[in-house]
Amino acid sequence: MSSLDVAAIKADFPIFQKRMRNDARLVYLDSGATSQKPAQVLEAERFFYTHHNAAAHRGSHLLAEEASTAYEGARATIAAFIGADSDEVIFTKSATESINLIAYSFSNTQVAPFVLTAGDEILVSEMEHHANLIPWQQLAKRTGAVIRWFSVTADGRLDLSNIDQLINERTKIVAITHQSNVLGTIPPVALITSKAHAVGAIVVLDACQSAPHFPMNVVELDVDFVAFSGHKMLGPTGVGVLWGRASLLAKMEPFLFGGSMIETVTMEGATWASAPRKFEAGVPNMAQAVGLAAAIDYLTNIGMSKIHQHETELTQYALDTLQTIKGLNIFGPLDTIDRGGVISFALEGIHPHDAGQVLDQYGVAVRTGHHCAWPLMRKYGVAGTTRASLYLYNDRSDIDALAEAITATQKYFKVS
Repeated sequence: MSSLDVAAIKADFPIFQKRMRNDARLVYLDSGATSQKPAQVLEAERFFYTHHNAAAHRGSHLLAEEASTAYEGARATIAAFIGADSDEVIFTKSATESINLIAYSFSNTQVAPFVLTAGDEILVSEMEHHANLIPWQQLAKRTGAVIRWFSVTADGRLDLSNIDQLINERTKIVAITHQSNVLGTIPPVALITSKAHAVGAIVVLDACQSAPHFPMNVVELDVDFVAFSGHKMLGPTGVGVLWGRASLLAKMEPFLFGGSMIETVTMEGATWASAPRKFEAGVPNMAQAVGLAAAIDYLTNIGMSKIHQHETELTQYALDTLQTIKGLNIFGPLDTIDRGGVISFALEGIHPHDAGQVLDQYGVAVRTGHHCAWPLMRKYGVAGTTRASLYLYNDRSDIDALAEAITATQKYFKVS
């Protein structure tokens, strides 16, 4: 029995009134790519534009004051959600930009611990999204550092057998996902962080697939940076979050320059404002920040622990159901221990893109392809997978609809 009233939750999302191809109901199983938006978030953005729209931190007129208050109020809401101080929360346009911000700071900040030299090591894993891999590859090219990585086991876990060799005195950065966007795997962040800090390394956590789904406290995590995006947690597109330790943010150089991020400017040079403003050049993405705060209020009112419990129960039901389908192979853990609601699978004799197109005929929306994780696809020797990702507005009927549509897909391609 679910801990959530999914019918009542789904009623808050206008898109679920939409009919799909062949007049099918929408079975949305692609929240790992982007979540749907409740009316409360849409209204928060609309209300900002119709009542407070002005450039935040610019001007002394009433609308500018109200816009600034709304923007900084959103920052405070997000800080409270992750157990942080407001000055440690930076708004970006995406989690990708957040991670790039950190990576570029390692290029242009000339004080420890941000100085990298040839032979220093950056540690990632084979299950990283490209957004938490390519910025570090490029940083390695700029500095002469070396990329090393945790391998992934056949059952979708990190291979920790050589962790003491991978995390060593040359390790300067450990960048790890909080939950795999392909396998659903939740790595042992506490163990990795402890060993990284023991050698003085910085730990960067990609929380895109965790912040929307279970409680997260940056103090308890004890990492150094956390990045996540708004659009995967019921919020708008175009807004991301970077949390960083205040002591590190104070040392870091900006990577975007322009208005609002300065302290003083002359024709010869400039000095920077303190964090977070020194990392937020230009007119802020105010309405998006307000929308994200509304999304976080929505999640908080339901309760992140309840959401996590619901998704855990639903993930187990999905794993049990899908494993009864002959010719279906699941990638990743087959239980819910240290695992989230992302299930990637392959159908024998059917290309993932073909499977996705047929599932769509039944109103079932899933992700197909390499999921911005090519190294992981190569690890498993596949071109791509079909991925179903769950959220608070899904229930068992959605899993049943997925299973029925998969069976129909197999019949269509005559592989059942």
